[in-house]
Amino acid sequence: MTSLASSPPAALGQTEWKRLHPLSPVVRAGSAVAVLVLFSTQFDTGRRRGFPWESFVLLGLGIVAGIVSWLVTRWRVHGGDLQITTGLVRRQSIRVPLARIQAIDVISPVIARVLGLAEVRVVVAGRGTGRTRLAYLGAAEAQQVRATLLALAHGLASGTPEPPAQPLLRMDNRRVVFATLLTAPVNVLIGIVILAMITSLLVPHGAATASIAVPALLGVLPEVFRRFNAVYDFQLSEAADGLRLSRGLLQTRTETIPFGRIQAVRWVEPLLWRQFGWVRLEIDVARQRGSQQREEGSSQLSRTLLPVGSREHAAWLLQRVLPGAVTVAPPGSRPPRRAVFRAPFSYHLLAFWDDRGRHALARTGRVRPEVVVVPLEKVQSVRFRQGPLQRWLRLATVHLDTAGRGWQARAVCRDAADAEVLMDRLTDLAREARRRAR
Repeated sequence: MTSLASSPPAALGQTEWKRLHPLSPVVRAGSAVAVLVLFSTQFDTGRRRGFPWESFVLLGLGIVAGIVSWLVTRWRVHGGDLQITTGLVRRQSIRVPLARIQAIDVISPVIARVLGLAEVRVVVAGRGTGRTRLAYLGAAEAQQVRATLLALAHGLASGTPEPPAQPLLRMDNRRVVFATLLTAPVNVLIGIVILAMITSLLVPHGAATASIAVPALLGVLPEVFRRFNAVYDFQLSEAADGLRLSRGLLQTRTETIPFGRIQAVRWVEPLLWRQFGWVRLEIDVARQRGSQQREEGSSQLSRTLLPVGSREHAAWLLQRVLPGAVTVAPPGSRPPRRAVFRAPFSYHLLAFWDDRGRHALARTGRVRPEVVVVPLEKVQSVRFRQGPLQRWLRLATVHLDTAGRGWQARAVCRDAADAEVLMDRLTDLAREARRRAR
């Protein structure tokens, strides 16, 4: 990968200090307003309580704090960095090297969409994006800022227009709904609800069982909607500056992932999808582990490349992202037979191989088989692990770590002597792949 740190200063461009949109405090206070409207009228034994003035006082303090935060927050692009300063009592100055940008998202929650605003969120290698965000800008300005940051990250002039994109796919929302309903966590919860309801009907005085089913059902519905909202109207396109993903129902999200920033691709086959021949593709970019979950309030998140599609479609898309990667395990990629004592249920699915020194591929799983594809130039470390049972069986597992959130290509239950040789071989292949990438 070509280093951008040595780009000439003239190509980086500079901007003056700017503020966020004046309506930013309104969007930030939107959730508090919704809670206030929901609970402003309370009932107790059929009699209305007093008006919740204390809630309005707290809301007012929140709006004042938002206005103060808006007044003390400024940003600019200067000297190849995105600079953000904020804080009243304790000032903070954040500098994000544009050469380390992994992805840029433009996010529009419901209230922001109504007001014509959007948030620009920058994902940078080695840290979370919690502070690397401009929330909020005008919708048109957010798109322009995204194009500027991507141009500078590629060493181009700041005024370079956003290159046109070639559409690759657009998901059918009916298939997305059906696939969402077939996900394992949702079906387990629905099964619990149905079982509880049947039990309450068959067993006398079983109303208590139904009272357990109702909260479970209330837990299912938000999960179903969250999964559907995450991939609603999913669109993927390819441009000169990278992959562009667009999705979302209530909260729309437009993501741009520059080429060369992908740390790994995961090919997943959920249990209930297999009868339809459906798979899911996910991609990983460099970030601090766990940061994405905290920011989005979701355990989902990896970035989806293909929410649901056929194996042929997924293989074609994988070739567009990582040319040469093939998820079919070649002969000789299986672990030794004695590994069945260590992994009796998933043994026949375990495999590890590489394709001519470009990618390392690992297949694992039984209920939900998956193949993790890692470009060898992205490998950060190679680890050799051997538990007590593996030592007794003369087995070992080799892990390939990247700068992503935690996906690993794991050579599970290999012969111990072969694992040591594999570890040295992968180290040499990764070093050679980085030299070729430069």
